[in-house]
Amino acid sequence: MHRLIEVVRLSLDSLLAHRLRSALTLLGVVIGVATIIIVVSAIAGLNLYVEEQVFSLSPDVFIVSKFGLITSRDAFLEALRRKDLTAREMDRIRDLCSSCRDVGGTIQGSKALRFANHRIPDVQVTGSTANLADLYNLDLVMGRFYIDAETRRASPVIVIGWEVREKLFPAIDPIGRVVTIDGYPLKVVGVLREQGSVFGQSQDSVAYMPLKVYEKVFGRNRSVDIWVRAASLAAFEVTQDEVRMLMRRMRGVPFQADDPFGLVNAGALQSLWRGISSAALAMMVLIAGISLVVGGIVIMNIMLVSVVERTREIGVRLSVGARQRDVLMQFLAEAAILAAVGGVVGILLGVGAAQLISSFAPFPALVRPQLVIVAMLLATGVGVVFGLWPAWKASRLDPIDALRSE
Repeated sequence: MHRLIEVVRLSLDSLLAHRLRSALTLLGVVIGVATIIIVVSAIAGLNLYVEEQVFSLSPDVFIVSKFGLITSRDAFLEALRRKDLTAREMDRIRDLCSSCRDVGGTIQGSKALRFANHRIPDVQVTGSTANLADLYNLDLVMGRFYIDAETRRASPVIVIGWEVREKLFPAIDPIGRVVTIDGYPLKVVGVLREQGSVFGQSQDSVAYMPLKVYEKVFGRNRSVDIWVRAASLAAFEVTQDEVRMLMRRMRGVPFQADDPFGLVNAGALQSLWRGISSAALAMMVLIAGISLVVGGIVIMNIMLVSVVERTREIGVRLSVGARQRDVLMQFLAEAAILAAVGGVVGILLGVGAAQLISSFAPFPALVRPQLVIVAMLLATGVGVVFGLWPAWKASRLDPIDALRSE
C-alpha cells in the first residue's frame, strides 16, 4: 500500500511540473467523456419522455389504419395507393370479431374554431366514436365526453382541449357554449385536462366530435382509423390476427398479397423509436469513442516525450535499487491519473450540459450514477491502455545508458 501511495505521489508531482502540457493532453479525453455523458443522458431522458408523452396507447389496444407505421419512402408511396378505410368496415369488425372487447374509430383534420370574436386557427379536430375516451385514455376536467346516443344521432356536440378553452373562453365557463367550425354550430360538453407540449407541439389545441358530425363538417373523403381493444392482454395477438383476417376477407385480398392496411400498437411504436434512438446513440458514441482514441494517442505521445526527457531520472532510480516493475507502475499511474483527471473534468462538463438540456429542452436528461462510473472507468482505461507502451519503454531502459543521457 505504501509503495502504491508513493507511485501516485511521484506521478502527481510529475504531472504538476508540466501543467500546460498535461492540460492540453486532457482535451481528447475530456471531450470524449463529456460527449458520452451528454448523449447517453439526453437519449435516456428522451426515451422516457417519448414513452410517457407520445406513446400513450394502451398495450391491449391497436389501430388499423391506411398507412400504419411508415419507415421508408417506398412504403409511403405504396400506402398512398391503398383504399381508405371506412366506417362500414369498422362496424363490420365490431359485429364479427369474437375476440374484440371494444371497437371504435377516428378521423382527423385541421380547422379553425370560433366563439364570438375569438378564433383559433389550425385546431386538430378528431371525429370519433363515443368509446374513444376509454380507448385513448382521454382525461376530462370539465363536463363529459359525448355518448353513444349522441354519436348515432349525429348530435352537434364537441369536447375541446385546454388551450382551446383558454383562448376561446378566457373568463367564462365553456360548458354549454356554442362554437362554430366553418359556420357549423357545436355545443361544448367537455374540456380535456391540460397535456402540455411534445417537442414544441401543443397537445391541447385539439377538439373531438362525433364521427357522423365530423363527416358533415369535413366530408367523407378521409380514411377512418379503426381502434380495437383486445378481450385481454393475453389475447392481444389472437385479436390482431382475427382483425387482420376479417379486413383481408372484406377486401378480397389474395392469399399471398400484402395487407392493404397497417397495424399500429404500443409495442410497434416503441420498437420503432428504440431503433431510431439506438442508431443515433451508436453514431454519437462512435464519435465520442474516436475522440477518446485520439486523446489516448495524445497521452501516449506525451508520455513517450516524458520518457525521453526523464531518461536520466529513470537511470538514477534504477541504479539505486528501483525495479523495472516500479518504473513501469509509475509511468502507468501517470497515464491513468492524467486520463482520470480528464474523465473527471469531462463528467463535470457533461453533467452541467445535461442540466442545461433539462432546463431548456422539453424533455429531461437523465444522468444515472452507473453512467458516471462507466465514463470514469472508460477514461482511466484509455490512460492505462495507451500508457502501456511508454511505461514499458521506460522500464526497459539500461541504467548505464540512461545515466549518460543529458
